[in-house]
Amino acid sequence: MRREAIEALAPEHGLFYVDATVGLGGHAEAILAAAPHARLLGLDRDAESLALAARRLSGFGDRVELIHADFRNLPSILLQRGSPPVQGILADLGISSHQLSIPDRGFSFMQDGPLDMRMDRSGGRTAADLLEEEDEEELARILFEYGEERRARRIARAVARAREEEPVRTTRALAAIVARAAGRGSGRIHPATRVFQALRIAVNGELTGLDEFIEGSAQALTVGGRLAVLTFHSLEDRILKRQMRWLAFRCSCSKSLPQCACGRPNLLRLLTRKPVRPSAEEVAANPRSRSAKLRAAERI
Repeated sequence: MRREAIEALAPEHGLFYVDATVGLGGHAEAILAAAPHARLLGLDRDAESLALAARRLSGFGDRVELIHADFRNLPSILLQRGSPPVQGILADLGISSHQLSIPDRGFSFMQDGPLDMRMDRSGGRTAADLLEEEDEEELARILFEYGEERRARRIARAVARAREEEPVRTTRALAAIVARAAGRGSGRIHPATRVFQALRIAVNGELTGLDEFIEGSAQALTVGGRLAVLTFHSLEDRILKRQMRWLAFRCSCSKSLPQCACGRPNLLRLLTRKPVRPSAEEVAANPRSRSAKLRAAERI
């Protein structure tokens, strides 16, 4: 949904933009091309993707700066750096096709590889570590809350039994355990899909601090600046929807009061009352985009 995201940012006349999840640099490239006088700060916690983005964006010279950092640290990074007023912030919270295609990253069961799933491989525990360390009850909670998996207890029990024999260390091994426990079913989605999503969210803490990031980004924008966020599963979208709506609440106090007493933020104007979805043509060309949702707002 690159076109829709860039249209939401409307970057033609701005001077400073942030791509908080720069990935391979596709969105950043489009922003810089649309705003020929602008500079861009790009963040990503995946050092491998960041290196590829640097090569892609090298032609823009000093107009672009890339930092290995978690997008949730953006507000503090902007404050520490004394950055100029931000005209637009983009965050694409999905996992890239590039990351999915590398077996060593462990994000997909389509190819066998180690159960890693870390966005930032410089530290932290892997999905294999999580499966080994958490008890059956906690595994079931993770699968139910982060994967919305109805068979969470059954699958967690199967994983607990399997690891008594040997550690669950590879993507194919986990997928096989889940398939045996859950059954193939009649749906088009492999039974391990939600399990892999849940583990990835847990390993990377993907939902932690998302609401603070949205509020901090809104506060960092200059008046008229825009925030555009792409989500790829309902858990992220719910947080984004709730937080954007809260930040768009208008003060309801009487004008006779010297200052606001209701505590409503009154920071944003929603540009998307309902999320923008990918076109049929894009879904046909890229089936992974079918779950994408774009929400955008403007600082007032």
